[in-house]
Amino acid sequence: MNEMGAGPADWPVVVRVPVEPVEAAMEADALDAALHSTLAVRGPLFGVATQSTGDGRRWRVAVEVTQGCPQQARDSLNSLLWFRAKDEAKDKAERRALLAAVARLESERVDELTVLDTRYRVVRAEEYAGMDANGDIETPRPTDPEPLTPDWGPGTHGPRVDEDLVLDPDAPLSPVQASERLSLRSLVYTGTRFPDSVLGDSARAVESHPDVLLMPAAFQVVERSGTRSWRPGSALHVSAHDARVTLYFSLMWFRPRLRGLIAHDAGRDVDAHTAAPEDAAAAAELAAFAQAADRLRAGRLNQVEVPGTALRIVRTRRLLRWGPDGPEGPRPSDTNTQDPEVIHPRLDEDGVVHFEESAQEEAPPPSADVSDQS
Repeated sequence: MNEMGAGPADWPVVVRVPVEPVEAAMEADALDAALHSTLAVRGPLFGVATQSTGDGRRWRVAVEVTQGCPQQARDSLNSLLWFRAKDEAKDKAERRALLAAVARLESERVDELTVLDTRYRVVRAEEYAGMDANGDIETPRPTDPEPLTPDWGPGTHGPRVDEDLVLDPDAPLSPVQASERLSLRSLVYTGTRFPDSVLGDSARAVESHPDVLLMPAAFQVVERSGTRSWRPGSALHVSAHDARVTLYFSLMWFRPRLRGLIAHDAGRDVDAHTAAPEDAAAAAELAAFAQAADRLRAGRLNQVEVPGTALRIVRTRRLLRWGPDGPEGPRPSDTNTQDPEVIHPRLDEDGVVHFEESAQEEAPPPSADVSDQS
């Protein structure tokens, strides 16, 4: 049977048994998590993947698969191609090809383009996470990578999510990874809370893209107030430490300003430690933020609490549905929060950016000069 007619039974999963001590410990952690949690789907995320001649069945992530809707991924692709035309094009022909793709992305909902022998596809991932019997989302595992010397400085972060990530459906997996991949091939939306269009697209996706590819784990801040459900409190991060740095900044700087405990126009060096509000209640609340931040930093904690809110570092996963022609793109029922639009100034085939045209387009029309004729 040729590949275009192949189904999951014709796509074997290559399993590699861990033998190194660190790999074996990671596999034991994964098995323990699988035995003591259930998987909960959190919804779709979108990005862009590319495939070039010689890649075989592999694709490469060009825009991290973290975008909230397909159009956000298309807009990121628009910017990627515009800057390549501006900074990397070798000649006018290359620049024209790149700018032609940008022009389409400015006016159309394009989910796949071929530019200079490279395929660009907007891809759709399903985000999911492990949950325990109490409905709490899985926290980082003991064997998830941590820096030997944590850096808590402002703006400190490691690599971007999905940076240089190769999507290889034929890559060997550990036994637990292989089991998870095989079990998730049949994942489909069910329940009355989903519209019929969403349920129908989900069922069709299992037929059109019958395999799945598991992406690397990512980490995120989530928060919960009272008995409410956990909700996202940050973007995805490559490591648990990066997520903790984001939470630390939030506790020390952002949340105090959001709560009105520190003035919005206060200097950047004013934080929960250095601010001195005169109101006693505000001072107590600010002290709670500072103490939570200190506990988080001192103990590499995965959860802290401030009055009325629990803040947790969680481990989240994503999968791409995979078919004979690679990763799944957006579904008809996926919603867009914005329309295509012009994002950057006009760039001509000589590489000249016409900023003045953008300024003229954004300028308000001149007021009419109405003189008194009486």
